[in-house]
Amino acid sequence: MSTLEEHVDVGVPIDKAWDTLHRVENYPRFVTGVREARTEAAGRAHLGIEASGRSREIEAELSDRQAERVMEWHTTGAPDLIGSFSLQSIDDNHTRVQARVEYDPDTVREAFGGPKGFAQANAIERAVRSDLEHFKDCVEQGR
Repeated sequence: MSTLEEHVDVGVPIDKAWDTLHRVENYPRFVTGVREARTEAAGRAHLGIEASGRSREIEAELSDRQAERVMEWHTTGAPDLIGSFSLQSIDDNHTRVQARVEYDPDTVREAFGGPKGFAQANAIERAVRSDLEHFKDCVEQGR
């Protein structure tokens, strides 16, 4: 498994960032390739994704450690992905959002296509960084 960690500082209080992160239906606004997202029963989410010309439906289980401001997730089928979002208050009006993703490069390539090896790792890193910047724009503009 490969692990990627990226973070972004957003200009909103931790509660606002936390609430925005938990609105799964808003993920298409800031997660590249997500065309549809909805919350389902028992802490599950359904995502309709399009990547490299391929459409996929992905189910994920979400769990919270509310007191620590950590939301963990993992896919329930292929591709096997595990991740978390951790929020840390910087001050009353700023929050650090850290994303962590664990993935098997071969599995991701089979599921979504794209480059191999080092190029794939760079592409995933750029996508996560871009998604965090889109999240920042979304939460700061109150969309």
